[in-house]
Amino acid sequence: MKRFLCLCLLLSLLVIPVRAEPIKWVDFQIPYESLKYAMNVDIRTYDQEKHIRWVDLLALAACRTGGKCGLNAVKKAEKDLLSNHSPEQLLGDLYKYYEYYHEAYDAVLGGMLGSFAIEKDGQRIPTYGLKAFSPIAAGYRYTHSDDFGNERSFGFARKHLGHDMMGSLGTPIVAVEGGIVEAMGWNRYGGWRIGIRSFDSKRYYYYAHLQKDKPFADGLTVGDAVQAGDLIGFMGRTGYSDKENVNNIETVHLHFGMQLIFDESQKECLSEIWIDVYDLVRLLDSHRSSIRKTQDRWQRVYPFADLDYEEWKTDGN
Repeated sequence: MKRFLCLCLLLSLLVIPVRAEPIKWVDFQIPYESLKYAMNVDIRTYDQEKHIRWVDLLALAACRTGGKCGLNAVKKAEKDLLSNHSPEQLLGDLYKYYEYYHEAYDAVLGGMLGSFAIEKDGQRIPTYGLKAFSPIAAGYRYTHSDDFGNERSFGFARKHLGHDMMGSLGTPIVAVEGGIVEAMGWNRYGGWRIGIRSFDSKRYYYYAHLQKDKPFADGLTVGDAVQAGDLIGFMGRTGYSDKENVNNIETVHLHFGMQLIFDESQKECLSEIWIDVYDLVRLLDSHRSSIRKTQDRWQRVYPFADLDYEEWKTDGN
């Protein structure tokens, strides 16, 4: 009987998959030129027999370059994938890294490309392409540099885990990707800020230092669903204060950040995964949402329908 029970236990261990540990760190350093090239390959091949998804392409290149993903490596990966060889065949011993890079890059880029609809002459036209937006509305100037990891000292010594975009007071800020508003209100470091979780829960977008007295879009509350490109707030310089609604930041700017969440325990902890979004912001600059003010009300102009948002609403949320 004991032998039978031991045999059953052994068989159960063989058929029950062991859950892998969640990814604990992502060093996202794909340059703008490689992101743009991979995105265009994905869009161009969407309707072809061999659709090359940019996450597959970049993960293959990353395995060969240690995550650097230079443009030549991405072009070679495209050529190799068109040969109909699998990543396992192409990589050999390096394939052991493929799952990590693929999961990491899918977490970063999973909401950027996809299906959406544009409205033209009263009709909705399904489209596949870049569906994420720059956080700065169309027609508003800004400057930026790669300042991720710079030193910060207010409160305590720490690294800057976001991307600063300098602009004019009151510049409209839009949602980069559709999702659910998880946080709104005052934070002693970020001032008036908004946190939006992507519909797949893998990304948490952080928009901080919003405008004094008028930080948020009218009617927006925690729990609301927003579409990519929707108005969410206005640029300011609030923060660095325990007292609310205080301008203690010297320069008007948006602090924009992206946190990756592979397990819910990573949402608020000492080892949160924030990535450098500088090159992503450069990529998104080509896709900016038009927002205009009419009769004291801000309205979206760009005729866009986020299909992920509509699916979320259809599911009864």
